[in-house]
Amino acid sequence: MNYWLFKSEPGTWSWEDQKKKGAKGEPWNGVRNYQANNNMKAMKKGDLGFFYHSVDEKRIVGIVRVIGEHRPDPTDEKGRFGLVDIEAVCDMPKPVTLADVKSDPQLEDMVLGNNSRLSVQPVTAAEWKHVCALGGLKKLP
Repeated sequence: MNYWLFKSEPGTWSWEDQKKKGAKGEPWNGVRNYQANNNMKAMKKGDLGFFYHSVDEKRIVGIVRVIGEHRPDPTDEKGRFGLVDIEAVCDMPKPVTLADVKSDPQLEDMVLGNNSRLSVQPVTAAEWKHVCALGGLKKLP
């Protein structure tokens, strides 16, 4: 299993919006960055990801699961980019902020702290476990 981080502006698509979609999930479309698109190409069904609110909040607020692998994004008129489908798994009991990540020596290499603009990012297994612990999850999803 691999781990990821999906960034969204809460005014555009929020964690609450994602949770409302239930088990049918939602396509993660509109990505127009080649590195982020390549990250989605590497995703497999069952991979987990953090759901991150960007802009003013800058915090990890939930956990999602990949339920549909990479396919063409119908919102991309040029046909260069794709999407994956994700579903909400659980809330992060205590949201983990960008400041938390940047100040934690165990997360010094985490992409979020070094390239916070990338919309879809890989997360290592060690980072996943540590962030879940910081977020107050008693049991890892």
